Amino acid sequence: MRLIDDSGEQRGVISIEEARRTADEAGLDLVEVAPDARPPVCKIMDYGKFKYLQKKREHDQKRKSHAAQLKEIRIRPKIDKHDRDFKVNQAKEFLEAGHKVQFNMLFRGREMAHQDVGRAVMDAIIQDLAEASKVERPPRMEGRRMTVLLAKK
Repeated sequence: MRLIDDSGEQRGVISIEEARRTADEAGLDLVEVAPDARPPVCKIMDYGKFKYLQKKREHDQKRKSHAAQLKEIRIRPKIDKHDRDFKVNQAKEFLEAGHKVQFNMLFRGREMAHQDVGRAVMDAIIQDLAEASKVERPPRMEGRRMTVLLAKK
């Protein structure tokens, strides 16, 4: 087997017994790091410390990673231009923070007969957010609501 000592230097190809004796003299563990290599590669290290540092690194990565949330914005087909612009600005902030944005347009009563008005409002919103987002799921009707899902470009 090929042996790498605790300082990271290669000791060359030696027998298993000699590698174990070297690890025992150093008070460390003999760990096989590449079993498929010819000859297999083993390293002398403190295995408990190695596992501890590996777990700590994984924990730090999880803590630093930011899971994207789905933000929902509700609108109506008869929304005013100013109100729509306000919702679009809110969506831009969510997208810049790395979240996905789902617009839900709720239809009530006679509004169901004028879905083309709702589609026009959705298309206007998509156009306003075109430079900041991409359409992940195009506008479609689901019962009495029309939804569109936008993600950061």
